[in-house]
Order: sequence, then structure tokens, then C-alpha cells
Amino acid sequence: MPLPLNQETLLFEPAQPVAGALRAVLAFPSTYSVGITSLGYQVVWATLARRADVDVRRLFTDRSDPPHRHGDLFGLSLSWELDGPVLLDLLEQQHIPLWAEQRGESDPIVFGGGPVLTANPEPLAPFFDVVLLGDGEELLPAFIDAVQQHRDQPRAERLRALAQVPGIYVPSLYAPRYAVGGALLAVEPIEAGVPSTVAKQTWRGNTLSHSTVITPEAAWPDIHMVEVVRSCPELCRFCLASYLTLPFRTPSLDDGLIPAVEKGLAVTKRLGLLGASVTQHPQFPELLQWLDQDRFEGTRVSVSSVRAATVTAELGRILAKRGSKSLTIAIESGSERMRQVVNKKLSTEEIDAAARYAREGGLSGLKLYGMVGLPSEEEADVEATAALMLALKKATPGLRLTLGVSTFVPKAHTPFQWQGVRPEAEKRLKLLAKRLKPKGIELRPESYGWSVIQALLSRSDRRLAPVIAAARGSHDSLGGWKKAYRAAQAGELEPAAGSPLPRPPAWEEVVHAEWEPGRVLPWAHLQGPLPEATLQRHRQDALPRQEAIG
Repeated sequence: MPLPLNQETLLFEPAQPVAGALRAVLAFPSTYSVGITSLGYQVVWATLARRADVDVRRLFTDRSDPPHRHGDLFGLSLSWELDGPVLLDLLEQQHIPLWAEQRGESDPIVFGGGPVLTANPEPLAPFFDVVLLGDGEELLPAFIDAVQQHRDQPRAERLRALAQVPGIYVPSLYAPRYAVGGALLAVEPIEAGVPSTVAKQTWRGNTLSHSTVITPEAAWPDIHMVEVVRSCPELCRFCLASYLTLPFRTPSLDDGLIPAVEKGLAVTKRLGLLGASVTQHPQFPELLQWLDQDRFEGTRVSVSSVRAATVTAELGRILAKRGSKSLTIAIESGSERMRQVVNKKLSTEEIDAAARYAREGGLSGLKLYGMVGLPSEEEADVEATAALMLALKKATPGLRLTLGVSTFVPKAHTPFQWQGVRPEAEKRLKLLAKRLKPKGIELRPESYGWSVIQALLSRSDRRLAPVIAAARGSHDSLGGWKKAYRAAQAGELEPAAGSPLPRPPAWEEVVHAEWEPGRVLPWAHLQGPLPEATLQRHRQDALPRQEAIG
């Protein structure tokens, strides 16, 4: 189905592709409505579309721009582990060989980026020719420039040249080495001249991103999204959004935020302020006062997530005046002890005050996010979460309370990457339901089973690639994933001719086990913002050794 171009308002001027422009496809592993609401996808598309030397077409699972007859580049933006297998469906749809090693001179270079691939690309590495690690503001233009510079060379030479660009990871130029028992020993360059490690690239400019297209067909119709902060200064020990995107960055109010907001509000009345903790922008109170002006009457403003300790009655008043119905805060746990473990610098009194200020300001709802299965968590900690929610309901009558709760999943480049998924989390989700639902508190639990699959994808190495390929067609079924994994362990799966991989380790080892310090991690050759020793120290601060296994 073609894209609804007549309903899109562009906030940038696309270039007219010149003769001989690179023919690129930028794909998203979901529907148009979901994909066009991704700020990261929008910005990458606009970056390419502004270049006259690139003719970029968009592809979603349900719609697309008119396709190229032959492509030079095929890109995928990936922000969620469970979307990874959709890549294979999109490649097949485009008649591109699934495995990178099977592509020839006439096939496009398949590249990808986004937080999932930056954190740990290894399970999907055999399907990609190139992975872009980190922020795209400088990395993406450098990638396109290098492709242009070497476009007339043979494919193998192009990939070697791309591997020299900082932040560009070419998986085929690296090989995992395993011990006889199956332990990963290293991921190393296969030839001289290839960098031994690849470092994530960090944008340090004075501006962050904002929407490049407004459309009523987005999941949030007609919204103009503005990135207020990038990363988060709190450093909760499990948090990929904080650790992977360090350092914490904030655009200036007058030169960055206000011009970005004005640009969108010239064409729409709906504004979304995005970031892991938007109210921690040092000039956020001034931004709020600016949005309180009468000229923004009728404008609807929403914020993605705020730190509970920064909620004030004034914040609630202005957001309610600008059409918001609720606030969202992350508490992680109702237990003071657990919040200390994860480095959530938040007291119960501050959570109570946030709820009170939300109601006093005129908001009708408060959404809280928490976790079960965190390292060292006991059942009493989960009971404390239920007790906190019930106390909030009693203290703020009329305020609609919602608790979204997920199972802890270890993420690469965070202090808790060595911890596993705790099986008791499944019972603890049910415990919260038993305590809260009869009391009229809405509970939105994420599936424990799918959290386990997410951990499988976030913690594995290249041995998972044949499992991903085998799960195609049934990757929306937990049973399909487990069946494919059992087949891999039985030696029944072959990734591609000439590239056998050892059988994957036991399911328990990947998903649930606590990994020892010193273990070679699948992403050890990819440098995040902080060295492993620093992450280990943060882990030790959170979990004294006697608690680490809990």
C-alpha cells in the first residue's frame, strides 16, 4: 500500500535527487502508524532526504514509497529487541539474501542503527553488512560520505573502507572465537588493518532532534515531538536509556528548544516533549512558563516521563491547562530498599507529593512505572509496591492511578548486564494483580514470557542468529522461539553455507544465570560510554557480593 503523502506535512525541504544518486531504502519493522511516530526514524529519513546524492524511499510492514528497481543501500532503524526478526521478512520482501555472506555485488549494503543494535548487535550481526553504533547526527552523514567515496569499488573493498569510519561496525570483518566448552573467548578482526574495537559515537552539539513530519496517521496523531534531554543523570543501574546514551545532554532554551517547538506549532496544535526525564532540563521551568502564554491557547502539550521529585503543582496546572490528562513517573519499586539498590534517588514522600501535586494542578490521572524481578528483590519489596499504590489511592481520591510493571531484563552496557532474569518475577506480577485489581487500581503488566525472549535477544551472541532465522513465521509465539532454540541446541540448524557456528549455550545460561566478572561479553569489542570496570564498580555499589546472586 502506498504512503498517504497528501496527509504529511514536512518540516524540512527534501532535496531533488541528482542523476546517479544512491538508491536507498529506509525500513521500519512495524506499520506506518507506529514507524512514523518514531522520532529516531523520522530524523534519519530526513537526514537522507535532505541530500541530493541520495534517493531514499521508506518501507514499513504495511506501506511503502514507490520502490527502487535496484537498491544501493537498505537500512533498518531498530529500537525494540522483539522487532529484530521482522528484518528478515523485510529483506525477503525486497529479494535481498538474508545472510550478509550470501550477498553479491548487485545486492545493496544492509545497514542498521538504533539503541538495540548499538547495545548488542551480535544476535543480528550475520544479517547486517554494517551497523552504525551511536548517535546519527554525525555518524550517518559520515557513513553516506564513505559509501559515496568508495561506491565504485568491489563490495569487499567498500566494506573494508567503511570499517575505518569511527562508529561503523562491519560484522563480517570480525569473528567470534569459542572455547571447546562453548564459552566465548573473543570477537576479533579477521585481518590486519581492521580496528580491534569499535566505539559508539556521541553527538555533543547544542541541539537535539525534533519531528520532521506531521501526520494525522501517526500513532499520536498530528504530534510534533521535541527531544528535551538525551540520556538521564540519575543512572539507575538497569537503565539502557541512561547508560548507553551518556553523557546527559540538554539543548539551550533560546537557541535549541524554543525554535524547535515554534517550528512544529506553526502547523499543529499538539506538542510532545520527549526524554528519559524531561523535567531535569535545567531550564524546564522557563519552558513551562513560556508555554503558559495565552498565544498557546488550544495547544495540547504532553510529556513523556518526569522525575517524581520534580513534580510541582505549577507543572500539573500548566499541563492540565494545555490539555494533558495525566503524568507519567517511574518509581521502579514501592520499596525504599529496592530504590536504593537500583540507584533511584527517590523517597516515598516525593512520590506522595507528586501524586498530590498532580491532583492539585488539575490532572485526572497518574501513571507509575515499576519493575519486578530486580536483583536482590524479595517478595516483601513487591508487597511494598502494592502498599504504596493503595496508600496513594487513599491519599488522592479522584486521581486515576495506573501501574505499568515489567520484569527486569538485563541490558548491555549497564551495571546489571551480568544479572539474569529471575523466574520468580512471573509470580510477583500475579501478586501485584491480586493486591491491586480488586481495589480499582489499573495494572498494566508486561508479559513475563516475552521479557524472557527479550533477554535472550539482549544477552546472546551470534549463535542466536540461526535461531532468529528458524523462528521466522512463528516469532510472535513463545513456543516458536523455544522450539527453534531447542533445534539449534540439537545441532539441527545451519546458518548459511560455509559459516557454521557452535551450538548455543543452555537457555538457562543465557536468560537466567548471573554471569561472573571477567566473562567475555558478546559486546566486549564494542565500546560504550563507560568502561567495563566502571560498570562493575557501579554494580558492586548496588549489590554487595552477598546479594549479587539474588
